Amino acid sequence: MTAQTDTQGSVTTVYKVSGMSCGHCEGAVSGEISEIAGVTSVQAVASTGEVTVVSGAPLDDEAVRAAVDEAGFELAGRA
Repeated sequence: MTAQTDTQGSVTTVYKVSGMSCGHCEGAVSGEISEIAGVTSVQAVASTGEVTVVSGAPLDDEAVRAAVDEAGFELAGRA
């Protein structure tokens, strides 16, 4: 399975984020990542540490890292 897939004009990327433990954590991470230009959907799952991001074009990993840092967590990379 690849970490990034292109589907009908959108790109889905799964990231691993360490430190999420609850719904509040999921909301904080989702809120920050959703502010990145081009992001159309974010789903964070604390139990797996995975954040699925759908965007109109591939995202700059550093922009995602900065958003996750702003939320108070650490981007561990792509799943």
